[in-house]
Amino acid sequence: MTKTGWRWAKSLPLASRLFISHLLVMIVGVASFVIISKVSSPRFFVLHLERLEKRGYDLFDVRTELVNSFEFAWRRSTVWSVLTGATAAGGLSYWVSRLIMQRLTQMEQITQKFATGEFDARLPLSDIPELNRFGASFNRMAISIEGIEARRRELIGDMTHELRTPLTVVRGYLEELADGTIEPTPEIYLRLAKETRRLERLVNDLQELSKAEAGYLPIKTQSVNLRPLLESLVEKFADQLLDDGPVLRLECPSKLPLVLADIDRTEQVLVNLLGNAVRHTTKGSITLRAWAEASELWIAVTDTGTGIAKEDLPYVFERFWRADKSRDRHSGGTGIGLTISRRLVELQGGEILVESQLGSGSTFRFFLPLA
Repeated sequence: MTKTGWRWAKSLPLASRLFISHLLVMIVGVASFVIISKVSSPRFFVLHLERLEKRGYDLFDVRTELVNSFEFAWRRSTVWSVLTGATAAGGLSYWVSRLIMQRLTQMEQITQKFATGEFDARLPLSDIPELNRFGASFNRMAISIEGIEARRRELIGDMTHELRTPLTVVRGYLEELADGTIEPTPEIYLRLAKETRRLERLVNDLQELSKAEAGYLPIKTQSVNLRPLLESLVEKFADQLLDDGPVLRLECPSKLPLVLADIDRTEQVLVNLLGNAVRHTTKGSITLRAWAEASELWIAVTDTGTGIAKEDLPYVFERFWRADKSRDRHSGGTGIGLTISRRLVELQGGEILVESQLGSGSTFRFFLPLA
């Protein structure tokens, strides 16, 4: 095929290519049939006549006429067979091409809708296995993207809501300072600095959360002994507790088995859990426990604080969720810590769970795989 012919063939639409390919296959098959039968059929017919003569039939005077009649009948039957076969094959090729193109056109329309933001668009099932598998893969991708888009919109809405409060406070103080309504005192500046720090923490947590949910947070798992980390965290948080506050203690074996974990991310999870326990527990105790079970190392933070209502438990790890919104907002929490903690545990191959009863405290526990 010349370059010009090849470029022309490539410019044809898929339906024409399918139709032409089917016709070419049919033409090759018919041509093979005609050539082979043209060469072999007369020879086989003559051999058949010779066998009849050996059996006593006198065909010498009519042999030539019989052979000519056979060739005439063969040509007529071949012509009609080719015409009938070509018509049937051409019609079938056209129908198959239209069927495939109909599915592909439908897929194109659905993908165009999806590209314009209609994320609920789905490809219908097909009778063709390959197209059916493609449609199923596309629908799984569509469900995933729809979920990502929904979470993105929720995150933007939640972030807007959370940013509004500190920004409103800062703007109010600045406007009153500019108007001379209030005097610029160190207390006012401290309040502004506090709200600014809240904004900074919120932005940092949102950045961390977006990376965690997208799987972009670097996780460097290695065989580690978590006992020194647990001891250092208990010592650090114990210094933050008042004399009349809760007692912080560590309960774990002197020798813990090695786990496959990122020590920095595990510390981040434990800091979040212990920080929440300290913030919500005014008396009683906070216990950090660790124990091995099967092929997992479990770590639990148990407190005797305010606890969480049963109906709120399913939402504990949701973004910006708060059991006590007013208290947690003023105590500096962003409502993202538990969401980040869950994702960090999952990225290390573990799972985090919560058990709680309102007024009796909470237990957050998670496991990491043993090395």
